[in-house]
Amino acid sequence: MTVHHLNCATMRPLLAPTMIAHVLLVERDEGLMLVDTGFGTGDLADPERLGKPYLRLVRPALDPGETALAQVTALGFSPEDVTDIVVTHLDVDHAGGLADFPDARVHVHQLELEAVKNQPLRHRSRNVPAHWAHGARWVPHAEPDGEWFSFPAVTALGDDVVLVPLPGHTPGQVGVAVREGSGHWLLHAGDAFFDGRQMGSPATCHRGLAGFQLFTARSNKVRRENLERLQELAAAHSDEVTVFCAHDKRQYDALAGGGR
Repeated sequence: MTVHHLNCATMRPLLAPTMIAHVLLVERDEGLMLVDTGFGTGDLADPERLGKPYLRLVRPALDPGETALAQVTALGFSPEDVTDIVVTHLDVDHAGGLADFPDARVHVHQLELEAVKNQPLRHRSRNVPAHWAHGARWVPHAEPDGEWFSFPAVTALGDDVVLVPLPGHTPGQVGVAVREGSGHWLLHAGDAFFDGRQMGSPATCHRGLAGFQLFTARSNKVRRENLERLQELAAAHSDEVTVFCAHDKRQYDALAGGGR
């Protein structure tokens, strides 16, 4: 499989470094697959639907050239070529582009679908129902039916794409593991962490990002437990797996440039 790394949103929060929305475009025999979408064309047409507090706090650039639709097209594909989208979770900066690929199957953890219908008031602004109001073709995935590097896992699309439950940030967040043609795994960990240096030794995190992780976690205890497991994975299996998060620009630049 050929994997393209896309940045589908640039965000400039006041108290943290510039953040991006790291999206994968995977060329498969069955069709193209996106992992997350970043913001979509609908968000650019109507930024207010993201919410004024979000716009003030996160300060997204909302660049038309950064949408997944624009980048898929620039690579010579059509929107119809995208047959599947796997979302790590349904926050606004991960699911904004779903409507740009209305025919795609949308793979999501069942717990995430249930959570967005019953969000506590504090977290309700994280989701924009307009992102899937077009009639998203949901493919819910429930309980794990196997393991991946000792993590409970759900095989989503064949043996080379695996959903790895990583709750904490949201109840149904998953990591998405994609096996490249070389056999090396890429693990898109979504918002299980925000600073790539958290996978280092010693682990460190920008203070603003650390606060953001805490503030946005539905369960900080569960988030920390999964963070520790990811750190163990990165330390023990760096030759087999590259672990990265959705928002670290340095990780994105290294991977988009061909490095690991």
